[in-house]
Amino acid sequence: MKNNPPYLTVKDHSVSGETFELIKNTEYGFLKTIPEPSSDKLPDYYKSEDYISHTDTQRNLFEKVYHIIRRISLKKKLKLINSFSSEEKKLLDVGCGTGDFLKIAKENNWTVSGIEPNEQARKIANIKTEHSVFEIEQLLKFEPSSFDTITLWHVLEHLPNLEDHISVFKKLLKPQGTLIIAVPNYKSYDAKYYKEFWAAFDVPRHLWHFNKTSISKLVLKFSMEVIKIKPMLFDAFYVSLLSEKYKHGKMNPIKGFWIGLLSNFKALKSKEASSLIYIIKKS
Repeated sequence: MKNNPPYLTVKDHSVSGETFELIKNTEYGFLKTIPEPSSDKLPDYYKSEDYISHTDTQRNLFEKVYHIIRRISLKKKLKLINSFSSEEKKLLDVGCGTGDFLKIAKENNWTVSGIEPNEQARKIANIKTEHSVFEIEQLLKFEPSSFDTITLWHVLEHLPNLEDHISVFKKLLKPQGTLIIAVPNYKSYDAKYYKEFWAAFDVPRHLWHFNKTSISKLVLKFSMEVIKIKPMLFDAFYVSLLSEKYKHGKMNPIKGFWIGLLSNFKALKSKEASSLIYIIKKS
């Protein structure tokens, strides 16, 4: 793959304090985090009590608000997958965290499986799902064409060997199945406003940084196509609040809320929301 000069230099604000370069890939248009941590070192960058998707803690107002928003988002996600469900309703959620989405899907008659590499989060998820969550190696053990729906909610950006994973997801989908990928959008207003302080860059945990063009080109290589794109409006507020902290050293709820609101308003015309959901089918 051919790469351009650095797009931005970004600091890891939440764990290591190290800096990384974002390099634009000329084939697909996404940004790649350089250097990419080795497979044995990468887990160290997730070792933080502030890594909220791996715990169910509600220690402060920020975490409590996160969980309120997550409950609302879970209902929206369930409605989305139900709109594409078949008679069997078999779901695979990759990077399922503590398993809340799988739990609500299971309660609504989905047969669920999850993948979660973090041991602590996986234990919590298995309590909620009657032991339906596995380590990442299980991806290669599922039977081909097993799932009606495969979801990755802010997970694709974390996965090394990007093309290999897309190939596996396609193999695991039924012929009429649906792949749903939600990722941050570095073309959004809040990304452009905060630049190197944009919290959704989250280097080096985020190895890739996508826009609409890059996702479409990536799945097209595997004979799949994006049939619909939906915004995740809550993300603009959450990301802007965290970006304010990274930029100024403290939370600024009023400013963060305003930038999030402005980003969503501008996205009404540009369609470049802070995070986007891609609904993908086999061509």
